[in-house]
Amino acid sequence: MNEIILTLFNGISLGSILLLIALGLAITFGLMNVINMAHGELIMVGAYITYVIQTIFMNYAPPEYFDLYFIISIPVALIVAAGIGMLLEVSLIRHLYKRPLDSLLATWGVGLILQQTARSIFGAPNVGVTSPSFLTGGLEVGSLILPYSRLFILGLSIVCLFSIFYYFYRTASGRRVRAVMQNRQMAECLGVSTRKVDMLTFAIGSGFAGVAGCALTLLGAIGPTIGTSYIIDAFMVVVVGGVGALFGAVSGAFGIGILNTIFEYVTNATLGKVLIFIVIIAFLQWRPSGLVMSRSRSLD
Repeated sequence: MNEIILTLFNGISLGSILLLIALGLAITFGLMNVINMAHGELIMVGAYITYVIQTIFMNYAPPEYFDLYFIISIPVALIVAAGIGMLLEVSLIRHLYKRPLDSLLATWGVGLILQQTARSIFGAPNVGVTSPSFLTGGLEVGSLILPYSRLFILGLSIVCLFSIFYYFYRTASGRRVRAVMQNRQMAECLGVSTRKVDMLTFAIGSGFAGVAGCALTLLGAIGPTIGTSYIIDAFMVVVVGGVGALFGAVSGAFGIGILNTIFEYVTNATLGKVLIFIVIIAFLQWRPSGLVMSRSRSLD
């Protein structure tokens, strides 16, 4: 029973990590139909922002305030990554809407530039980030120990999810974003500034990528290619959940996370990854639109 509970917790934990990574992609790819291959590098930006703030606190702050570095890193990573995303949208992406292959190649090139910039500044070897003291250890549940870091990532992903939901469905600005995504011409006729909406939406998606990078520092060392190892899984989550469906990303993330953990437990890590790809391919053959299909009214 303990093994079953631990396997389920590991699956939920992996799903929360995938959800946190895929939330930004669900906005840029799912809602804006922009294939942003630099999403992984925006995750890297958030991770290195955390490392820089940790170094500043380590060198200049009193030891008793060291743990505050991680709390400060989350909003700073969001703002910096959002700023880079906004600059990317204004200078490049705005010219490539409705040109998916061009946007794929262009953002892939931007990703390589960001990787090389990180190597030039921080070096090629991975660097470590020390977890704050309140996230070390774990919660004892019977004979099981659930790591605080994993529980924190699960809570952070839930907070980010509800923040996005509140913005898109409970604010005037979010309703304008959804209006533009559903019917751009009609939104323009009603006076919505679609250029501002595009820029703001891409910045929001990029900002949440930075938050994901900050959270990933709790799991191990970081390097210039940290985002590359997660970008394929993030696209899988968005496609399986349903392009344009926010809560489809939730279903896809936790479904993939739990199945992947079960397959790895029954077989091994390599074969488990192969099996999850086979299941996803078979699922998309049966349901190409994903778990949740977005619906909109249109005039034919």
